[in-house]
Amino acid sequence: MALATTTLSSACAQGDVSIVVASATSVAAGRLIVIDQEEMQVAQSYSSGTTVPVLRGRDGSAQVAHKATANVTHGLASDFASPAAQTCVTYPTVRNTTVISLSATASLTLPTAGTDLRVILNGTSVIALTIPVPTKDMDGTKLTIVGNGVAAHTLTFTGGLSGAGSSYDVITVNATAPAAFEFIAANALWMVLCGPAMGGTVTNIIGSVA
Repeated sequence: MALATTTLSSACAQGDVSIVVASATSVAAGRLIVIDQEEMQVAQSYSSGTTVPVLRGRDGSAQVAHKATANVTHGLASDFASPAAQTCVTYPTVRNTTVISLSATASLTLPTAGTDLRVILNGTSVIALTIPVPTKDMDGTKLTIVGNGVAAHTLTFTGGLSGAGSSYDVITVNATAPAAFEFIAANALWMVLCGPAMGGTVTNIIGSVA
């Protein structure tokens, strides 16, 4: 026999146990079906008709939703070409992160390119931290600064945040509660990550730009 291709007449949800095809020609119990990258098998209960009961996620494929008009290719196992020899390449799912713990005023030592940096500011004594301009090969590097204690720490960014200069170069941490800040390097500048405003007593956690 040979492979045949039709399409889905209606969308197939992730949990559906049947599919509706435009044409059931040559569809038979036991035949394999491939939609997008999911492999299915026609259930033994199938006899005829365009509504086809299927066994989902065969051979370790992911069971996912499929849109109407997606191609439905079906055939015997012998009809599908054997895959070529595969090479498995492992990619890290988490970037390397360097952690620095400080308890006194310091000038930050930047991490090597490709490494994120987490800085812990310890204690209740004010720490004045100077953050140098990132190098261009640090694009994408994330800098996280976390207060481990209540203090009005100052974070001075050489050149200013986003390169805005001396008017936007110092963040003073509110001394009422600990705070954490995130920045990301782009084009040799530190960019502050912005999010939606927080409701409630935000003065307890917000930083201010001097």
